[in-house]
Amino acid sequence: MPNKSSRSYVHLKKLWTKKHEDLQKELFTKHKDAFDWLESNSKQLIVGSAAGLYLLTSPILSEIPHTFEAAAQTVPFDKKVFLIYDLKNVLPSEVRPLNLEEEQKVMEVLDRTFGMSVKAEMSGIRLNTQYGFIGQEQHLARFPGDNIYSHFDTPEDQQRYLKYGMAPGLSAWRYFADSKETMTKEDSDREKYYIAVQTFLAPGFNENRSRYVEFFKYRKMLVVNPENGKAMIVDVADAGPAEWTGKHLGGSPEVMSYLERYDGSQKGHYFRFFIDDPENKLKLGPISL
Repeated sequence: MPNKSSRSYVHLKKLWTKKHEDLQKELFTKHKDAFDWLESNSKQLIVGSAAGLYLLTSPILSEIPHTFEAAAQTVPFDKKVFLIYDLKNVLPSEVRPLNLEEEQKVMEVLDRTFGMSVKAEMSGIRLNTQYGFIGQEQHLARFPGDNIYSHFDTPEDQQRYLKYGMAPGLSAWRYFADSKETMTKEDSDREKYYIAVQTFLAPGFNENRSRYVEFFKYRKMLVVNPENGKAMIVDVADAGPAEWTGKHLGGSPEVMSYLERYDGSQKGHYFRFFIDDPENKLKLGPISL
């Protein structure tokens, strides 16, 4: 006859199994549309399919934990799935400037997902569009004498990004540091994770040029690829691209690589918003959900 300890284990196992069955049913009921969409768009996602996401959230019932500490651990799943679906429901079907209602809905999704304050307008300044096409840019000189062969921190970075070359001119604010010796990590990251925005097309730019130039200098922004949910905190370090290119934003090689914007001629759609970070607490670079 099973002892008391054995009966307790069986009882806990039943409770554990029932709990996760209920959670799975609740997950499917609440996000059924998202799973249906995921099933037909699996090529864009790491998880591969709705069935794959379900497995990621399912416990291995044959390995029921024997402690409450182990029972508290949950199997993570790719939260980008829900970000992609939420954005799909609020972004227009065509790539165009967002209206105020669409901007607000997108900002609500981003605030909820990333836990940071994003804005389409700050200090009365906004860009010509929040939703558009991003294109490939080159590396920028960080300090006098910087060149493509001394530009990278590691041999791996050099091998991966050397082919994109250096821009013939300096950034909109010239060098990021006075010299290699005085360059900080923040200076280096500002070049590594930079974007070029069409400051010259921002409403009111020509009437308030000096104010706008100062506002945009290294201004932090959130850039998101709505197709895969990848996001990055970047800074404005250059002006461009030219209007005739059909692009609305330029990204450094590192930005483009992380966002996976490789649509033929290195051009794909994105959206961006200002980040309200007055105390400079948020670091530049990829954001992990």
